[in-house]
Amino acid sequence: MATRTARIVGGVGYVRYDVPVEHPKFGKLETCVCRAKDVAEAARSRLFAMSNLNRLSHLTFENFSPAGNDRAKFMSAQERENLRVAFEKSEDFARKHEGWLLLEGGYGCGKTHLAAAIANFSVNNGMPTLFITVPDLLDSLRFSYDDPEITFEQRFDDIRNSGLLILDDFGTQNATPWAQEKLFQIINYRYINKLPTVITTNLMLDEIEARIRSRLQDESFVNHLKISAPDYRRPEETSNPGISMLALPEMKVMTFKTFQPRDDEVGTEAVTTTTIEKNDRFGNKVKDKEISRITISKDDVKTLHEAHNAAVEFAEKPEGWLVLLGQSFSGKTHLAAAVGNYRIGLGGQALLVEVTALLDYLRQTFGRNSDVSFDRRFHEIRTTPLLILDDLKESGAGSVWAEDKLYSVLNYRYNAHLPTVITSTLRPEAFALSYPNLWNKLLDPTKCQVVAINMPPYRRVVKGGKPAAKKK
Repeated sequence: MATRTARIVGGVGYVRYDVPVEHPKFGKLETCVCRAKDVAEAARSRLFAMSNLNRLSHLTFENFSPAGNDRAKFMSAQERENLRVAFEKSEDFARKHEGWLLLEGGYGCGKTHLAAAIANFSVNNGMPTLFITVPDLLDSLRFSYDDPEITFEQRFDDIRNSGLLILDDFGTQNATPWAQEKLFQIINYRYINKLPTVITTNLMLDEIEARIRSRLQDESFVNHLKISAPDYRRPEETSNPGISMLALPEMKVMTFKTFQPRDDEVGTEAVTTTTIEKNDRFGNKVKDKEISRITISKDDVKTLHEAHNAAVEFAEKPEGWLVLLGQSFSGKTHLAAAVGNYRIGLGGQALLVEVTALLDYLRQTFGRNSDVSFDRRFHEIRTTPLLILDDLKESGAGSVWAEDKLYSVLNYRYNAHLPTVITSTLRPEAFALSYPNLWNKLLDPTKCQVVAINMPPYRRVVKGGKPAAKKK
């Protein structure tokens, strides 16, 4: 049975419970019921002031676009569906406040808007809510040491016990030992006590401190939503700006419908260029080009048909890997682009990039003006739903770093069973010599299909009736 004490501390009423010594409430003071409402309202006001939600009051569920920016040129159906699911899950969380919600995604994808919409909805329904970026939260704790109106302990308690805590921009904080420890204490406290929490971040889970990551990986309690939508503020760009060639006009027209099977070339003569290795006058091996004339046979055209059929089959059911080998302009890039365009047409995602451009794209993250880490960009590339690598060159054409990163991407995708298409001018023997570890993986017919196109470059007729090469 509880009895109220007559003692008043600092103008706030307290009660002491008359319980046995072994009871957890023995000797503890708790807020008197007559003042509990005032204390709660004061805490609510402090949380709202810290949240600075006045400047975010315009971010609501009503003005969020679940379909993304109407002006987005390269947003796939899959990305729109992904964003719609995040919107619906966020709305559901705002109504129920059950468990945790982790919103992961790049800049401008909508995660902060959804988090603020949850905060505004919750505040309007009377839920004591703290919406704050992680750097601001840590600054608020630091400043409380010198704040005459509130102690550090009271500020810390307000934060970790708030009815709803929304941590925006997790991962941008200064990761000092003190900051990391305080952040862990807050998150761990809320995890143990099952207090509703929302976290937004552009980090991958692998980049988050291990103790916190462990709690965020609790699938029974944390709803982890990955938003892959492109930047809403820059609708003209792709989610991987400047890298995917499938957005280019020349690549968009490379479809299975526009592919030319070249049956009418059987029996005709064509000029072909091959690279040969020979010894110079000093006995050193050098590479040289050799021009020869060949007569196109039915068997040659058959290799093109086989490549076409393999590409169509892969596009309809992208499982395993497809490797297209053949000399320049023989049709392999057209078929690879056709696979990507077909998947995008079905609402899926596909990324086609030349190998050298991909490696340059990764190097750019080390520049001063890069707004994304190497780890994030590397993760995006190696986990993209469908990766199409065009023009894989022989080993030694790039730096050791470049070849190491390329192998890391391919090795990861192979082990993760992620669909991948590779085109190369290398002959099978040269491929095996350049990339022996990769080639051994490609020899597994249950996971990979290697098709060699034995055709000369495409030709087209221009004015004057003279043939000219056409890139395929």
